[in-house]
Amino acid sequence: MKKTHIVAILVIAAAIAIIVSTAGDASTYVTFDQAFQMAAVGNKNSIHVVGDLKKDAQGQIVNLENSPDNLSFSFVLLDENKKEQKVYYNEPMPPDFTRSEKVVVIGSYRGDLFVADKILLKCPSKYQEQKLNAKV
Repeated sequence: MKKTHIVAILVIAAAIAIIVSTAGDASTYVTFDQAFQMAAVGNKNSIHVVGDLKKDAQGQIVNLENSPDNLSFSFVLLDENKKEQKVYYNEPMPPDFTRSEKVVVIGSYRGDLFVADKILLKCPSKYQEQKLNAKV
């Protein structure tokens, strides 16, 4: 076998190894009920749940609790089935959190509490087309 063939085989093997290792981290969105069932059977992988923040009639977030030192906070998230779940995040609140339209929490259940390791936000201001008032 030529050296170029051996190098080509090694490059292909490395590419396959990279693809397989990153595919193992892929996750789909689930509801809180599905996430709880996954945790109950011993699934320790991070789970992605997408939902809306629970808000009152004035648009204020309900049950948003900051720790006294502002280094962690908790909130209530409504999943796609409108199930309410308290979520705890052991990091400071992201700056645009209160303006978010949708929230994705990545984490797992610890008892009856969903503990988020990461929070992804979808802010409406970033995705809505801005109207410009032009004078003619």
